[in-house]
Amino acid sequence: MRKYILLFLVFCLFLTGCAQNEVGYEQEKDDTKVTEGGTLEVHYIDVGQGDATLIKCGSHAMLVDGGNNHMGTAVQLYLEKQGVKSLDYIIGTHPDADHIGGLDVVAYKFDFHMILMPDYEKDTKTYTELVDVIKGKNQKITYPIPGTSYSLGEAKFTILAPISDDYGSNANNYSIAFRLTYGETSFLFTGDAEQESESEMLSSGEELAVDVYKVAHHGSDSASTQEFMKVISPKYAVISCKEGNSYGHPHAEVLNRLRQMGIEIFRTDEQGSIIAVSDGKHISWSVSPSTSWQTGERKESDREDIPEKDQTVSQQETESVSYILNTNTKKFHKVTCKSVSQIQEENREESGLKRDKLIKEGYQPCKNCSP
Repeated sequence: MRKYILLFLVFCLFLTGCAQNEVGYEQEKDDTKVTEGGTLEVHYIDVGQGDATLIKCGSHAMLVDGGNNHMGTAVQLYLEKQGVKSLDYIIGTHPDADHIGGLDVVAYKFDFHMILMPDYEKDTKTYTELVDVIKGKNQKITYPIPGTSYSLGEAKFTILAPISDDYGSNANNYSIAFRLTYGETSFLFTGDAEQESESEMLSSGEELAVDVYKVAHHGSDSASTQEFMKVISPKYAVISCKEGNSYGHPHAEVLNRLRQMGIEIFRTDEQGSIIAVSDGKHISWSVSPSTSWQTGERKESDREDIPEKDQTVSQQETESVSYILNTNTKKFHKVTCKSVSQIQEENREESGLKRDKLIKEGYQPCKNCSP
């Protein structure tokens, strides 16, 4: 009789564990079982100088970042075109505008199960707008805990960073990093995490080796250190940045490192949106790897220790930028105007449009620089 009672208790515990996994979206095992014919799709969406990645596995979907403020509707339309009705997860890797700027639109338009963001706030309109939408949906922000795993259909992702709770005012090192696995294939996302966060991940004991690496910080040499790259050892790398961007991304140091390691690279600035599809064993791509190895033109004003909102752009940096817009005041400036450095990060936008076109769109010329 005792034997039957013991078996019954073990069976109940098993059912409890299964139920918790279904409701909590958590998954304990390291391996992921893949149904024959199933696929994982990773869409690296071209949002200019910013990040946005759609991940789909069967009927499940998640979005990692949403590009800058003016890209919200574009990301929404992209998701709708891909048949996305709702999102299991939204991840705002860190509160910089080029990562969370478009998430308020997405969070408003789509139902979502969970939104993950680091426990770091920014006193910006961009951050406030996103938080307001989250509250309006009666949702709460889930803060990342390293080592925690979540399921996405038959895929799984594990939180790797941030590990420390204080990186000072460096928002990049607060970036959520995670490793996504599907069958035998794996993908790494680290937001804009820099050397300090990478060092912590290397010391964490977590599995870091991957097939595909979403290059941190748009290819900046503040990240993707030699030590980190040696351990993650990817076969492929994807860089998300804007053609002719004012930050000189991707930097030569990073591209040279990728090239020396024999890594095949894909770039949104050259190839637009890029899709990787995994069947659990192999990864195929919507485009061929880039062969240009073209670096950005690094300028003195692009130093990583200068806050983005304080940077100015010279006319020689890029021929594609005609004016700098203040989307809040609806004024446009010459790229050399001193007022550019005073524009808040979330309101600053580069434009290649001509003067007459901007005026027709409701913008007024700056009285100081008379563009």
